[in-house]
Amino acid sequence: MKKIIFLIIIFGIGLGAAGYWYWQKNPYSKEILKLEILGLREIVIGQEVEYIVKYKNNGNVRLEEPRLIFEFPENTIGDEGFSRRKELGPEDLGDIYPGEEKSFRFKGRLMGKEGEVKIATARLSYKPKNLQARYESSTTFNTVIKPTVLTFEFDLPSKIEASRDFKFSLNYFSTLDFPLTNLGVRIEYPSGFEFLESSPRSLEKNEWEIPLLNKAEGGRIDIKGRLSGEVRDQKIFKAVFGIWLEDKFIPLKETSKGVEIVKPRLSIFQQINGQSRYVANPGELLYYEIYFRNIGEEAFRDLFLVARLDGKVFDFETVRTDFGKFNKGDNSIIWDWRDVPELRFLDKGEEGRVGFWIELKRDWQISGPWDKNTLLKNTVLLSQVKEEFETKVNSKLVILQEFSVKENIYTITWQAKNHFNDVKNIKVKAVLPPGVRLSGQISPEKEKANFTYDSQSREVVWLVGDMEAGRGIINEAPAISFYVFLDSGEEIIGEAVITGEDQWTETIIEGKTGVITKL
Repeated sequence: MKKIIFLIIIFGIGLGAAGYWYWQKNPYSKEILKLEILGLREIVIGQEVEYIVKYKNNGNVRLEEPRLIFEFPENTIGDEGFSRRKELGPEDLGDIYPGEEKSFRFKGRLMGKEGEVKIATARLSYKPKNLQARYESSTTFNTVIKPTVLTFEFDLPSKIEASRDFKFSLNYFSTLDFPLTNLGVRIEYPSGFEFLESSPRSLEKNEWEIPLLNKAEGGRIDIKGRLSGEVRDQKIFKAVFGIWLEDKFIPLKETSKGVEIVKPRLSIFQQINGQSRYVANPGELLYYEIYFRNIGEEAFRDLFLVARLDGKVFDFETVRTDFGKFNKGDNSIIWDWRDVPELRFLDKGEEGRVGFWIELKRDWQISGPWDKNTLLKNTVLLSQVKEEFETKVNSKLVILQEFSVKENIYTITWQAKNHFNDVKNIKVKAVLPPGVRLSGQISPEKEKANFTYDSQSREVVWLVGDMEAGRGIINEAPAISFYVFLDSGEEIIGEAVITGEDQWTETIIEGKTGVITKL
């Protein structure tokens, strides 16, 4: 038995010695192939980074069939056709001879949040000469995104009265040395928040597309909403500014701000021509009524109420008001407690009202399609309370209907004009009198597909399509001509009516022109 144990010990010692000798002679330990990545340890968002992948064969055996795989950090972008994973095979690398050293360079732009660690990886696999087994060396390289050159902040009051409409903004600005595209903003609202509207329009009430952002450019998202909750509740608004990469939203900058709900003291609202959400028309007479109610616990005394008007469409020469005084310097109307009893003393739960009339201009100049979306603003100040009211103004559609005659053939020409806002799905309709018939000739040729006639109703329809603001005013107006025969009667064509969908006010608007009769 002792002999067997002795033999086992001798065998173990011999096996260990052989293993140690093999390990000492083994050319495939981790020290044989040195693999490393060189690059920048800190960058700003979107900065182009060059990674250098280096390897060196420190052994005395040739390494065959090498394959190098380099992977950029997540959310890296590059030129068209860019791929995060780069792979080089034997045809690119060749055999790696003892003492041989090589390096390869890879460029990309890293996207992510400030403070985020971006990890690049490299793996090199190979077969030592005369062996079938493959070995692999790997390494990583970390880069941190420094505090950003993107500004993204809330412009939000610190205290909000419960259940009152209020406005806030998200401002963004870039000082990056290259343009950013495919941008977006997402907001996470606190509980109790009701979204009302925004400018620009949102995609899903909490998401917006951001246009191309060049260096030293920025923008703003204005949001109107209402917040409910208990007095002294703390509400947190959060937002993310990011970029879309391959249908994935990548955050670049995050911001948050808290507000406190406070008890309201005064409620202020307005109506125009008897409606609280009114859409105005050019040339219209507007009657503003401003209501104020004490919803606090204490009475108010000796108040002044100020309504300040802002908008190029107002005709300030037409302001009329009972008891109020109009100041042309800043286009404001002031009501004094000496003239309005409810301003002299407003007890708990009581309500007061003031009013004024003002006309809108029928026409005004716009400098281009960008100078659109007309807005009337009325800022009301009462005690420490400030309310801003905005009223949208419809565009103005115009249809010109003219004619010429040669023998018994009348040429009728329509011209469509759109003034102040973008309008879609514009069409013109008119009815031909019983004694009139179409010749079938229409010009220009391209408008034939947009012209129809219903023999039963005798209605002629021209599908104009979409028109941007100022079309036909600052540039050429779309037009169509068609030819008719007058067999009997005096009337050649009835009144023409143009209609369309105003994209700013989201209403159907129309314009008309009179009938045409024989000379």
